[in-house]
Amino acid sequence: MNRCSPRLPLSLFAAAALLCLGATVLLVARPAQAQTQNEATVSGRNFPAGTLRGRLRMLDFPRADLDGRPEVLAPGTRIRNAQNMVVTGSTLLGQDLAVNYLRDAAGQVQQIWVLTPEEASTERASATGKPLLNIWPFVSRADNEGG
Repeated sequence: MNRCSPRLPLSLFAAAALLCLGATVLLVARPAQAQTQNEATVSGRNFPAGTLRGRLRMLDFPRADLDGRPEVLAPGTRIRNAQNMVVTGSTLLGQDLAVNYLRDAAGQVQQIWVLTPEEASTERASATGKPLLNIWPFVSRADNEGG
């Protein structure tokens, strides 16, 4: 008595494997879109979308001055120097540095990149004159539109 079901041809398995391989290649090998910034053409470092430019002066970690305003950095803030190596905040005490930074959902600075002079010379949006978290509190839509 034959208890096994009939076997499917090997060519069907090979076709399914090729289809999965092709889908994987299409998903993985896509070029990065909307991540390349102006700094990438100068130094090769890519910064995430939403990264802002500013001036940083470390006071005593985690306190800092960012664009002349006092800030308390988020717990676990990652700071990368101009060589893209992770450094501690205490190594930057008292220095006035051009940086790119990224805020977390709570509005605290979570990542900081110290810029090389070439990177600092490129254009990037800064937070001066812009609201925190892209909102102005206590302003109605009519006030923004001038009507």
